[in-house]
Amino acid sequence: MPASSPDPIQRPALFLDRDGVLNEDRGYVHRWDDFDWIPGARETIAAFNRAGWIVVVVTNQSGIGRGYYTEEDMHALHARMNEELEGAGARVDAIYFCPEHPEAPVERYRHPDPPNRKPNPGMILQALAEWPIDRERSILIGDKPSDLEAALRAGVRGLLFEGGNLRDFLAKQDLLPEA
Repeated sequence: MPASSPDPIQRPALFLDRDGVLNEDRGYVHRWDDFDWIPGARETIAAFNRAGWIVVVVTNQSGIGRGYYTEEDMHALHARMNEELEGAGARVDAIYFCPEHPEAPVERYRHPDPPNRKPNPGMILQALAEWPIDRERSILIGDKPSDLEAALRAGVRGLLFEGGNLRDFLAKQDLLPEA
């Protein structure tokens, strides 16, 4: 019998920014009434789930540090997101968020250069440490250059999504897994 069991099989991860990739970015979205899915987002997540990928959301949430809403508000929104995804046969395996901001008026969230705030790679690196992720086969989809910089700094391929239908965007890049 081996002294330790082997590492779990590594799988690729689909890293997704939230606002602008999964939902319409209306600025500091934290209430379900303000949340509208990006077309094709739920179908995209379901396709990657079926293909065995780990799906991870990495989202800057400076609205918490700015005092616009609370962590509890954000968690409630994410719970609703997951309920809707479940209804579409999809799931997000993990959500990492960064409430810190250099100019946050809420002191406990003020940090001169938050390591988890994109473009820093902290959230991605944390997921890589906590999940059996194959970094080289993983991709991050973001809607801002800071998302792509975080991916680059974490050693993950980044793609810039500029709106439209997320599923169609990935299909055109030949990156959407077969059902």
